[in-house]
Amino acid sequence: MSNQWSIPKNVEQIVRERDTACVYCGVSFSCESNSRKSKPSWEHIINDIRINGTDNIALCCVSCNASKGSKLLKDWLESDYCKKKEITVDSVAEIVRIALNNPPGLDND
Repeated sequence: MSNQWSIPKNVEQIVRERDTACVYCGVSFSCESNSRKSKPSWEHIINDIRINGTDNIALCCVSCNASKGSKLLKDWLESDYCKKKEITVDSVAEIVRIALNNPPGLDND
């Protein structure tokens, strides 16, 4: 069984436990807040909706997700948005650094 984004339930549970803050900017999530800065959203680290394992699904804030959009991760990390927010390869969550060094693929789980 999966949710509306076709993310398997077991993956969703693992990611929700792992990502308590944005994997990009590090802001802590708050479900009570209506602010885009602290509202979690589902993210495919590598933009391929077919790759739905824990190595590619993460939670990030709505602001980072909107900024990244369909950009390649390495290109987005060099964007003005990331520079302004001081988001770098070294500052992102470990799951993002792993995806940069070893991009998840369709044959990964």
